[in-house]
Amino acid sequence: MSAQDWKALCAARKQRQLEQLPKEWAITLPPADQRNVLEIPRSCGLLTARELEITDTVNVDVLLDKLRTGQWSSVEVTTAFYKRAIVAQQLTNCLTEIFIERALARAKEVDDYLKTFGQPIGPLHGLPISLKDQFCIKGLETIMGYAGWIGKVAERDSVLVEVLYECGAVPFVRTNVPQTLMWGETYNHVFGRTTNPFNRYMTPGGSSGGEGALVALHGSPLGVGTDIGGSVRIPSAFCGLYGLRPSYERLPYCNAVNSQIGQESVLSVLGPMTNSIEGVKAFTKAIIDAKPWRKDPLSVRKEWSDREYALGDHGNGGTMCFAIMWDNSVIKPHPPIVRAMEITKKALEAAGHTVIDWENHRHLEIYTNGESIFAADDATDLLHDCELSGEPLIQTMSPDTDAHEYALDEPMARTIVGERRHLSAYELWQLHREKRELRKSHLDHWEATASKTGTGRPVDAIISPVAGYAACPHGCNSDCFYTAFCNFLDYAALVFPVTFADKELDGVALPHAFYNHEDEAVYKLYDPELWHGLPVGLQLIGRTQEEEGVIAMTEIVDKTLKAFKQANDVRV
Repeated sequence: MSAQDWKALCAARKQRQLEQLPKEWAITLPPADQRNVLEIPRSCGLLTARELEITDTVNVDVLLDKLRTGQWSSVEVTTAFYKRAIVAQQLTNCLTEIFIERALARAKEVDDYLKTFGQPIGPLHGLPISLKDQFCIKGLETIMGYAGWIGKVAERDSVLVEVLYECGAVPFVRTNVPQTLMWGETYNHVFGRTTNPFNRYMTPGGSSGGEGALVALHGSPLGVGTDIGGSVRIPSAFCGLYGLRPSYERLPYCNAVNSQIGQESVLSVLGPMTNSIEGVKAFTKAIIDAKPWRKDPLSVRKEWSDREYALGDHGNGGTMCFAIMWDNSVIKPHPPIVRAMEITKKALEAAGHTVIDWENHRHLEIYTNGESIFAADDATDLLHDCELSGEPLIQTMSPDTDAHEYALDEPMARTIVGERRHLSAYELWQLHREKRELRKSHLDHWEATASKTGTGRPVDAIISPVAGYAACPHGCNSDCFYTAFCNFLDYAALVFPVTFADKELDGVALPHAFYNHEDEAVYKLYDPELWHGLPVGLQLIGRTQEEEGVIAMTEIVDKTLKAFKQANDVRV
């Protein structure tokens, strides 16, 4: 297919999407140079007072209670969020699939069930849920950012969608991704670029960037992303959300589409993204309680553990010891990230917890091993899907015009892999063997911290940056090792918001001895004026298959932070 053909294919598909937007939901757009658009959904006049009340209810538990008791119908809640999602689309280009009639028919079905039987269908009864453009819904296209996948209609639902139906949920939109998924930003030739509603000059992150922008604008109460190197956590941090990266196969991935299918050493996982920590627990527990291992042969047969959620392995939630990873020995974080860690440390100590410094262990080896596994096929999988249409493999997330200056010729992730080549099966097996050894070594290192914590236990959780920066300009998110560290070692991790970048509090730091060329480029990238007002999140890192404990510990950290900031009038 010629360049003219694949471009025409993309243009036609984008036009079909535009035609799906209800004309009566069109808004007067803000000027293109207006960067922050968070208030537009409230000021545009499209949503009624009732619809604003519904969509501004960020606590998912409150939404679920009103839905299951019939105070709010699923039809009115779904309609409200759909209208706000369409506003979000007009502001940030965050959606792919729009299926209003189908979603409202499902919402009516849920309402009718409650009226007929007097009880909800399940724990997510009536809740509209947005899905990243990987989770197949029967009868709808799943394009996943590839021109060659246009017209690829799903013949069956992914297992997650099946489980969501059983739980009473209402899948209602799907959201944008980058071509290949292997980017920490969100742009493809079919649907275009997604922007960050806090500052549209900045990326919302990726690859679940469509979810990040949509949920940040309250266009969805809860979205589902995926994460193979940080793709739930980076957009969650960049967009001021909570986002969970569970362990390999804890939640059902079966029959979702993906890149690098067959690469089974560093597995992609799915996780919730939401404006409330309550939403993270509600979603995760509902999916696990549905026994997904009965539908997905790889899903771990582990029921929700109330003992683990009660922190039975962590002193029952009493005095705990957290370790701060101030940097990862690859990239030093920008001043707003450092201040967020300092605030978190002070809050935890004020609440009676112990906070120590995390000592990094074999980080460059872990980074090199994981990136080498990703690169083992020399992009054969990605190129194959591009060849379906003839579209080129995207080489940069930078815009074609007015790209932000970033003094980086090659990301560290490419440098450490070295010369590109297609590895043999035996060479890949050696990487897998090395990964197992590194996981064991890091486990022993973590266990050895018991001698330093004062609790008689190893460090309960690590608190670290999600990236070296808050949301950055399009084309500048070059590093993902803060998050990929968890993917390579299979540590459960949960992002939580802490503060906002402040040009008065977060001045440029003095130069340091740079770890590498990318560390220097990241340092030079920082501009307090440009970053002012952007959300700053951190991640709490726990052990493998410890989702319950990670959620509970993050609840404690989140509650402690809010109380500390209020009591001390901490400027956020």
